[in-house]
Amino acid sequence: MFTLTHLAGFVAVAEEQHFGRAAQRLRMTQPPLTRQIQQLEKELKVQLFDRTSRTVRLTPAGRAFLPDARRLLSEAENAALSVRRVTAGQAGMIRVGFTATSAYGELGRVLATVREHLPHVDVVLHELVTRDQVERLSGGSLDLGLARPPAARPELASRRLRAEPLLAALPEGHPLADGSEPLELKRFHGADMVMYSPTEARYFHELLVTIFGNADVQPTYVQHVSQIHTALALVQVGLGSALVPATAARLRLEGVTFRPIHLPEPEPVELHLLWRHANDNPALRALLDLL
Repeated sequence: MFTLTHLAGFVAVAEEQHFGRAAQRLRMTQPPLTRQIQQLEKELKVQLFDRTSRTVRLTPAGRAFLPDARRLLSEAENAALSVRRVTAGQAGMIRVGFTATSAYGELGRVLATVREHLPHVDVVLHELVTRDQVERLSGGSLDLGLARPPAARPELASRRLRAEPLLAALPEGHPLADGSEPLELKRFHGADMVMYSPTEARYFHELLVTIFGNADVQPTYVQHVSQIHTALALVQVGLGSALVPATAARLRLEGVTFRPIHLPEPEPVELHLLWRHANDNPALRALLDLL
């Protein structure tokens, strides 16, 4: 069977129309190149060149074979380039999980980083709550997560990507909706409030329970939800107020007012990168280095 070396020799002779110049181009002597062409013709069972003492011209068979030879050499070069890119983390695929609110902020930065620095890497996105991301990361069906801490799994690594404030989301006409100064937590004592589910939205549930508990504030929880955009929808229809991460304000829902809150910790909401220690995806490592 002919090799890429045979094809490279054939293309060089076809383009130079001279064995000596083709040999110089390939940085070899002429006799081995002549033998390569003879071996190729023997393998193909056709004559590729008409040779005289002064000229070398392609035969009809040679002219027909030349585009295929060029294509095969190009595909081989592209394959070698692709495998080098994969090894260097510059190509391949990354499966990324993200929470709903991270789509309004940090997810865009992650995707922009991939587009700018890793243009040959494909990103497959999965919108998942933190609990489901942790399960998929541990099981190997997800490469990277944008999730809430803590990871709480020894096989997972975690790095804080962002911290942000909490805002009060208030329905139109709410007594606290007017003004721009940060609200004191005591203003929510006894107030109707949409709270997060202790199972489906554990991070935000525990965060708010801690914040209100430390301030000795007891709101009246009128509904428990699993998603921040659901909490905002209930605020919009006047069911109560809610505390949400600052990025949620980018939704700009009509009839919902956002006000800052005075808290001991000004940026208590964290978003972390999560990944499995044993994940050997080179593209993941390249992205983590960039982030």
